[in-house]
Amino acid sequence: MASAGARRRWQISPRWLLFAAPAGLAGVGMAWLLARPAGPDPSSLIRVLAVLLGSTVLGLTALEWLQRSEPRPVVARGQLWRPIAALAGAWTLAEVALVVAAAAETTETGAGALSSTTFGRFLGDVNAGQIGGATVACTTAIAVIGALAFRRGADWPITSVAVLAAVALAARPVTGHMSAQTLGSLFGAAHALAAALWLGPLVAMALLLRARGAWATLLPRYSELAWRCVAVLTVTGVIDAAVKLGGVGALVDTGYGRIVLAKTAALLALGALGWWWRRTWVPAAGAHRMQAEDSLRRAVLEVLAMAVAFGLAAALATTA
Repeated sequence: MASAGARRRWQISPRWLLFAAPAGLAGVGMAWLLARPAGPDPSSLIRVLAVLLGSTVLGLTALEWLQRSEPRPVVARGQLWRPIAALAGAWTLAEVALVVAAAAETTETGAGALSSTTFGRFLGDVNAGQIGGATVACTTAIAVIGALAFRRGADWPITSVAVLAAVALAARPVTGHMSAQTLGSLFGAAHALAAALWLGPLVAMALLLRARGAWATLLPRYSELAWRCVAVLTVTGVIDAAVKLGGVGALVDTGYGRIVLAKTAALLALGALGWWWRRTWVPAAGAHRMQAEDSLRRAVLEVLAMAVAFGLAAALATTA
């Protein structure tokens, strides 16, 4: 009886993925402790939520690509539209909050005191406003497409959603501090999209996969994608940090450098966990030797750990 009770207490469900939000915020909090008083900007608290939501939307679209060679889809396209619509709606709210926060900071006006005229000028004349407006337009379009497809039971191609999500995720990194460097915008976009494709499909699988066979099909394919994403993240992250810091001493002497060190440690820890999973979890799941609940438990654990790293990354983007 005690054993059965213990199993019930440790039963896992996709609802545990909701803890990714506080895990991401914890990552931002860690960055604040490392960088104070130099940053990060309070908007990073919203930014990490936006990135987590956007990565999941992109990850849902990636499931179709991961199962492209299957004669019968593991996850039908119709199953994707409802979570895409819901998550894109939440993502839109986060992006609107980011735009309002940026407008308040730029115009030195409280968010509640922003007039429609001032906000309109910010959207039309200021680069940050234009980027924010374009991002909101993309996320809103995704939410509308997803809602209509779900309501109508439509079998529309999901490519348009993937493109819009990729544009929305890459918009700010493309115009960040790296954009002044040769190929800097390309590196920024590659870094953002690699991070999203590392996290997003794993969240999507944890949300939707309920059968051992589904994990056996998709997990090995995701594993191949994940290590490529980590390689891109590592290369682009090193280049970005080297350009911004300018020297090894800045790793310890500046708040930005200390967050870089923390983010590097998180990436190394996640890389070690991924290596271990590739030796244990992935082969077992691929051979149908692991229950779906056990795969879900491991996926949720990795998602929560990755969310902390995403919090550090969001804080890094807003730290001077």
